[in-house]
This record gives sequence, structure tokens and C-alpha cells, in this order.
Amino acid sequence: MSLPELPNTRNPRELRKALLRLRMEMHRQEIRHESGQMLAPLQRLRGMGDSLQDGLGIKHAPLWGLGAVVALGFLTGKGVRSGNMARLLRLGGSLLPLLRVYLQNNRRP
Repeated sequence: MSLPELPNTRNPRELRKALLRLRMEMHRQEIRHESGQMLAPLQRLRGMGDSLQDGLGIKHAPLWGLGAVVALGFLTGKGVRSGNMARLLRLGGSLLPLLRVYLQNNRRP
């Protein structure tokens, strides 16, 4: 990324143009940075899908993920208190390392 060159003149009009170019470049960089921050969660989700397929060794991980979402929908459906959802998430978070160890042991001959 190259910055606009500053003029070697004392002409106020040229200096204003250079200042405007610098401001525009600053705004471009700011927008690029902000959009990168907004897309970070999406990129993390994509990476998580890759890690499920590669790290855990689960075949058809997106299909299993969809099945998990459907199962959570049934478990946390209408009439279920929100406290149960937190408990289910805690339970799933604690069982994930055990699942990883189990799947890695099954992969070894």
C-alpha cells in the first residue's frame, strides 16, 4: 500500500489536494480494517468447520453439525426454560475433548 506522494511546492491548492488524498487513503484503510473485524466471526466459524473435519476426524462434519442443530432445536423447543440451554452447552463443551480422544483412538490401527 503506497501513500500518495507529497508535492514539493508551497502552492496551497496542491497541498490541499495532497491532504485530501491522504484522508481518503486513511478512510480506505479504516474501512478495510473494520470490515475485517466484522468478518472475523464468519472466518472463525469456517475454521471451526475445517477443524471438525481435520482435527476430530469426523467424516461429513457439516452434516453432523446440522444434525446437532436439529437435535438442539428439539431439546430446547417451546416450553423449555433457558436455564436448560446453558446446562446443555456446558455439558457439550465438557464432552467435546472426550469425543476428540475417543475418535483419535479409533483412528489408530
